[in-house]
Amino acid sequence: RDVAVTGVQTCALPIFKVRYKQSLLGPAWAVLQPLALMAIFAGVFSFIARVPTQAPYTVFAYAGLLPWTAFATALSTGAGSLVSHATLVTRVAFPREILPLTYVFAALFDFAVAAGVLLLLLAYYGIPLTLQAFWVLPVLAVLAALATAVALVLSAVNVRFRDVSVALPLLLQLWMFASPVIYPIEVVPERWRSLYMLNPMTGVIDGFRRAFVEGKAPDLVSLAWAAMVTALALPVAYLWFKQVDATLADRV
Repeated sequence: RDVAVTGVQTCALPIFKVRYKQSLLGPAWAVLQPLALMAIFAGVFSFIARVPTQAPYTVFAYAGLLPWTAFATALSTGAGSLVSHATLVTRVAFPREILPLTYVFAALFDFAVAAGVLLLLLAYYGIPLTLQAFWVLPVLAVLAALATAVALVLSAVNVRFRDVSVALPLLLQLWMFASPVIYPIEVVPERWRSLYMLNPMTGVIDGFRRAFVEGKAPDLVSLAWAAMVTALALPVAYLWFKQVDATLADRV
C-alpha cells in the first residue's frame, strides 16, 4: 500500500518539476519552441508574404504562438499520459484523470515561463500594457478548461487506439493553421468568417493577443462562443472519461 501511495504521489507531483530534470537547457525549452517558430514565421510572413498586422509581426506571431503552444503541448503530452504511465494505471487505484490534468498544468507552467519573452518584446517595441490585459485571465481559464476536456478524451481513446498519438501531430498542425496564430482574423474572407469562428481556439488566441498586445478587449462574441463550447465539452469529457475509466487498466 505504501508503494502504491508513493507511486500516485510521484505521478501527481507537478510534472514541470521533473520533466526537465535531465535536460541540458531545462525550462529554456519552454521559450525556445515558440521563439524558434516566431523567427521562422516572421521571416516568411513579414518579409515575403507581408501579412498586415497592427503590432510588429514578431510580437504578433509570438503572442499567437504562446497560447497555441500551451494548448498543443497539453494535448500532445496529455494524450499519451495513460499509456506512458501504464504500470501505475494497472497496479494502483487512483483518479486517473490526474494524469492528463497534470500535463495540462505543466503546459501552463511552460506558458508562464515563455510569457516573460513576450514582456521583453513589448518593452523592446515600446508597446505598453493596459488595463485590458486583465482580460487574459478569463482567456487563459477557457484555454486551460478546453485543453483539459480534449486531453481527457484523447488520453482515454489513445489507450484503445494508439493511432491517436501518431495522428495527433498532423491534426494539431492543421488546427493551428485553422486558428489565427500566424495571421489576423481580418485576412479570412468575410463569407467564411462565421464558419471560422466556430473554432473555439479562434476566440482564445485572438482574445489573448488583443488584450495583451493590442490593448483592446477581446471580441466578446468569439470569446463567449469559446467559453460556451468549453463549458459544454468539459463536463461531457469528464463524465465519459469516468465511464470508461473502469476498463482502462485492462486495455493499457
